[in-house]
Amino acid sequence: MAAPKKGRSASAQSKPGRSLALILIAIVGLTGGMFASGHTTPRLGIDLAGGTSITLEAKADQGSAINKANLDTAVDIMNRRVNGLGVSEAEVQRQGDRNIIVNIPKGTNSEEARQQVGTTAKLYFRPVLSQEPTGSAAATPSPSASASGASSASPSPSASASGTGEKATSSTSPSASPTAQGRAVTDGLKADATPSASAGSKTGSSPSPSAAPSGGASTGGNAALQAKYATLDCSKAAVRTKAGEGVKPGDATVACGEVDKVWYKYLLGPAAVDGTDVKKAQAVFDTQGAAGWQVNMTFTSGGAKKFSTITGQLAQNQRPQNEFAIVLDGDVVSSPYVQNAITGGQAQISGSFKQDEAQSLANMLSYGALPLSFKEQSVTTVTAALGGDQLHAGLLAGAIGLALVVLYLVAYYRGLSLIAMASLLVSAALTYVIMALLGPAIGFALNLPAVCGAIVAIGITADSFIVYFERVRDEIREGRTLRPAVERAWPRARRTILVSDFVSFLAAAVLFIVTVGKVQGFAFTLGLTTVLDVVVVFFFTKPLMTLIARRKFFANGHKWSGLDPKGLGAKPPIRRTRRPSGPGAGPVETKEA
Repeated sequence: MAAPKKGRSASAQSKPGRSLALILIAIVGLTGGMFASGHTTPRLGIDLAGGTSITLEAKADQGSAINKANLDTAVDIMNRRVNGLGVSEAEVQRQGDRNIIVNIPKGTNSEEARQQVGTTAKLYFRPVLSQEPTGSAAATPSPSASASGASSASPSPSASASGTGEKATSSTSPSASPTAQGRAVTDGLKADATPSASAGSKTGSSPSPSAAPSGGASTGGNAALQAKYATLDCSKAAVRTKAGEGVKPGDATVACGEVDKVWYKYLLGPAAVDGTDVKKAQAVFDTQGAAGWQVNMTFTSGGAKKFSTITGQLAQNQRPQNEFAIVLDGDVVSSPYVQNAITGGQAQISGSFKQDEAQSLANMLSYGALPLSFKEQSVTTVTAALGGDQLHAGLLAGAIGLALVVLYLVAYYRGLSLIAMASLLVSAALTYVIMALLGPAIGFALNLPAVCGAIVAIGITADSFIVYFERVRDEIREGRTLRPAVERAWPRARRTILVSDFVSFLAAAVLFIVTVGKVQGFAFTLGLTTVLDVVVVFFFTKPLMTLIARRKFFANGHKWSGLDPKGLGAKPPIRRTRRPSGPGAGPVETKEA
């Protein structure tokens, strides 16, 4: 048995069923995942499905002017907030000289996105003087709540400075409070620190001059603030909204924060660190130890000094007075505790975090400090009527274009058109299933430009089939039979397809990087379908061509196969000569197999 020629794989020619089985398994697996996730249709953008539109009006702060530069900075920060998890298709645009419009598509967690945008006040780190549950939870406080300044009982071991101090990790929501979670802040460059030896003498003290941490402000002489804290009921939304209203960074204040669906009230000292002092915050998963998800913080040089000072002062106290509250727009989003002074400009927050909590807190720390304050001017619901009409027109145009492509393939390639249409169906199935899965995975939303990208992809995919078919037909014109023509045409067609798809993918990648909003949806869809085109051609079209080359209808060049040698103007069969085997024997002609 003769060995296959150099550069041609015997397994690729003889076992195309493996590739077809592989792509079939991939389609079945992805489809099963789609139904298992419960997301059987792609998420739609605001122009197709409607959503929420928020108008924010800028308010000048002390030292901040309402100008184009500050508004553009705010737009950039808000855009990164609402699109921080992927291609969610939320839009943030400046309107006029003092307004910002935020469009959040239906299907996105609009309330969470609204909070990400609406919490536009500056971010501050404030020392905790006291904390306790409010509302119905106040009557039956949890053991960990006894560590608040309002209780004289001794704290449980988990609430003490020497208790369950997890390694520093990230946290993203009010549930990050160490009262319930026991989350600690440690030096990101050092091992876990041990608690101060003097911490035990200040357990469970109520907020007073003697109880306040050395870095915080005493509120013992502020009877009005003490009275406000005593009567504060954070279980009421109207009370939470006005809790820290009009408070300056240098003043002590009260605030609210939610812990495991229970609202807590806080008595806080003056701001010790500003949100602008945080250079970078990132949610990471600790693969070395058992900390799980954590938030790594890097401070500016000035912020590192402030943070070192306040953590050194807080570490001398027992909980909750060794905690600092991360306050955004008057709400406590996290209040981890410290055990020692954290120097070096790097720190970690850790302790029983979920991934979304860690990412949310990192997002707030990174993008929490806006140059301006904003108030919600209006919140409206956007209908999808106009977008629906445009989508209908776009889909109609796409269907007409697809029908014309199919008619051309049938008229010109005849039997080969069946392979092209089957490949288009496989590509369409993969595209649909992956888009449906990307909605919940990365927040991808299908908008009108994305639909245009999918329609353009029909031409790109059909072009790949045509390149291969023409290479095969060229080989037949040279006088070769179908089976060797299919294999000889593939290397040259493959090179052309890869170069063409690489150029399309590069254009899509550049467009995705340098643009925002809806144009990104077009670029993302174009890049995705280009990658799928390569997958379909390699794992479906080529193996299917190898199989049909073994069928008499195609191998014998039936006139309706699209591979009729006579119709293609083929040359006579290629012949070669070999030397005679014996003396006096003449040359022998053999036809190429």
